[in-house]
Amino acid sequence: MVPPTNQSKLEGEKVQFSCEAKALPGNVTVKWYREGVPVKEVAALETRVTIRRDGTLIVNPVSADDSGQYLCEVTNGIGEPQSAAAYLNVEYPAKVTFTPSVQFLPFRLAGVVQCYIKANPPLQYVTWTKDKRLLEPYQTKEIVIMNNGSLLFTRVNQNHEGRYTCTPYNAQGTQGSSGPMEVLVRKPPVFTIEPDSLYQRKVGETVEMHCDAQETEGTQKPTIQWQRRDGSPLQRNRVRVSGGNITIEGLRRTDFGFYQCVASNEVATIVTATQLVVEGTQPHAPYNVSANASETAVTLRWLPGYSGGPDYKQDYTIWYREAGVSDWSTIPVTPPGSTQVTINRLSSSTTYEFQVVGKNALGDGMLSKVITVRTLDIFDYSLVIFPTDSTGGTLYPPILRPKGPKPGPPRNLTVTEINNGFLITWQAPLERAHLVQYYTIKYKTDSGWKTLNKASIRPEETSYLVKNLVGGRTYYFRVLANSLKSYESSEEVKYPVPARVKHKAITAGVVGGILFFIVAIILSVCAVKICNKRKRRKQEKAYNMVACRVTDARNGGQPPGASQVPLKKNDTETYREFRHEST
Repeated sequence: MVPPTNQSKLEGEKVQFSCEAKALPGNVTVKWYREGVPVKEVAALETRVTIRRDGTLIVNPVSADDSGQYLCEVTNGIGEPQSAAAYLNVEYPAKVTFTPSVQFLPFRLAGVVQCYIKANPPLQYVTWTKDKRLLEPYQTKEIVIMNNGSLLFTRVNQNHEGRYTCTPYNAQGTQGSSGPMEVLVRKPPVFTIEPDSLYQRKVGETVEMHCDAQETEGTQKPTIQWQRRDGSPLQRNRVRVSGGNITIEGLRRTDFGFYQCVASNEVATIVTATQLVVEGTQPHAPYNVSANASETAVTLRWLPGYSGGPDYKQDYTIWYREAGVSDWSTIPVTPPGSTQVTINRLSSSTTYEFQVVGKNALGDGMLSKVITVRTLDIFDYSLVIFPTDSTGGTLYPPILRPKGPKPGPPRNLTVTEINNGFLITWQAPLERAHLVQYYTIKYKTDSGWKTLNKASIRPEETSYLVKNLVGGRTYYFRVLANSLKSYESSEEVKYPVPARVKHKAITAGVVGGILFFIVAIILSVCAVKICNKRKRRKQEKAYNMVACRVTDARNGGQPPGASQVPLKKNDTETYREFRHEST
């Protein structure tokens, strides 16, 4: 009933998050979580957090590390628990979190003196001192203050040694300066053994690459590590590292690439690289795939991956499909070995996916990364020039979409539960919204897509209320923006309907049955009253007829045209009874 709201506090203040719930029965249990962890289990909050009986969460005082999401969950044991979240933003003056007593700069290389800072609102600027004097880095070309407040020395020399301090500031001010940091200039480590620039081996062979480095005066011996330049891990079951030497056994196609020897100590990190070429393999994946699209064609270009060795030539095949379709189509690239191809007979205004794969005498290689391309819209078919084949025949696309442009896709499709159902909302397209004639809504559960709304939704409307979703099911929705002869679909949205919706349906059925029963009783009573009223009117009419006949007989006459029919016995008796009752 009263969910928590986002709040911003200064460090040291108190924060309260409300969480009031209504339930029947009213035995509501309230639980609070911070970033998914119960607040009672967060050690940093243990002595500062309180949960009141009404569900209110209190943190007093708040600290800089308390920023984050706080979620309130309520339940009375019936149905699914309900939850609501809010964010706490704790602001504080900028402060230094750590002061190293010594920092090193590498002689004649670039180096950084760090200022370890924490700030909310974000850091605005940092002032520095060197040997107790204000440092003005803007007056020298070789010193730059970085965005995080640290000092960058583009080329270190002996004059940069000294005792430094830093003082950070933000919109809340500062919590003070760092302690003094002794900055020492030392020579970086140097390589004594470097690997060859290139190693060539065949599949299944072994390669050994050597590397070593030594420290300079006044520094520690550097540690040496080997790593792949692309960041992929080394295959530990086939790789042995001993000191600065690396051995790779049973070489495979995937071992192809660049390797780095990294030497590090407290002064600097230095790197040297080598390339490993594995011959006798299928081609490596083509890379740098690019594309240009027209209305009915896409031209692809790429760079060849490693062919498998100088004795191997590779040809290429294009894999392509329309986005959302499961099956791929293939087309060989001609002439063989070409790194460019045009795929014709594509549909306009359609998104396609492409991959390139090489092949040599040993077999198919690795596929390139998928590239997504959308063909252009056709605004005037009379201006489209279709390509031709070698015989001069026109290459028409397999499907020509309806003439005329179509709107862009609807945006930000959402599904929200409200009191009387589920509200589907979206935003109009950013592109060509004026072409929208109407919207339609598609949905599915386990089977294919179906149309939700029987009637079209007018273009000025961007919401639709649906009441008959089944609880416990997961629905998928799309909104189509339709022009006169075409359409564009929004992104698909997944919405699991809460299981408690079933209870609402049952309750509605029971209430409806009771109301129907009451209405039936009322209608029955009304019918009986109407029948009784009609019977009384009939009796009064009979009395009037008898009364008129008796009066005419006593007066010795009858109205003109009346037949000479004597009163029946029962008419006379009815009259007598009436006279007796009247008397």
